[in-house]
Amino acid sequence: MNRVYGLVGYPLKHSFSARFFNDKFHREGIDAEYHNFELEDIGLLPELLQQEKNICGLNVTIPYKEKIIPLLTSVSPEAQSVGAVNVVQIERDGEAVRLQGHNTDVIGFRKSIEPLLRSTHQSALILGTGGAAKAVVFALKQLGLATQLVSRTAKAGCMTYGDLTPELMGQYQVIVNCTPLGMFPHEDGCPEIPYEAISTQHLLYDLVYNPAETLFLRQGRQQGALTKNGLEMLHLQALASWQLWR
Repeated sequence: MNRVYGLVGYPLKHSFSARFFNDKFHREGIDAEYHNFELEDIGLLPELLQQEKNICGLNVTIPYKEKIIPLLTSVSPEAQSVGAVNVVQIERDGEAVRLQGHNTDVIGFRKSIEPLLRSTHQSALILGTGGAAKAVVFALKQLGLATQLVSRTAKAGCMTYGDLTPELMGQYQVIVNCTPLGMFPHEDGCPEIPYEAISTQHLLYDLVYNPAETLFLRQGRQQGALTKNGLEMLHLQALASWQLWR
């Protein structure tokens, strides 16, 4: 039986995951395939698993990293602490299917951003409040940074974009975009922050990797900031996913 792995989310045109895994499988002679499974509703997951009985593991992306949790049989302690899942291990016993959720976004992001951090990088603004943002907050706290979430709408524990004055931007010298703004095919979008307040002391990190330089990163670079996209994070979390599936 040919093993199948895949990505669930909606939409998935932006994703490089299938390319990464299928290249890996071909290069290493692994008898497996990786597919995108676009689901308009995460409630369709059980039906997918009944139809596609070769699926052995899944990655999870926007907008389902939190919504998938009630459908899982169990969740790892770290994923429980984060409150988001991006990897699912699948065990089958006849018609019974057990789904265990994990979070490899934490290790992928932490390993990717850690070499860029300076001693002056003590506090971070996290743009967005979804599952990816939760993993980023968890990882940055592991690295000793204070974090502040930013949301489009007022909610407990969050600033809004309207709160981001130039003065305040100087207090947060790490800024991480965890929203899909600027992602292919909507490359003209970006979070509404006062980019004129960005300095050479800032580090801007965008979880988006398609395009390679988003408008968010380009405006930061033009102000002299250090910038990085999420491609290395994608690869690191994917390799960690593979270790779980194996």
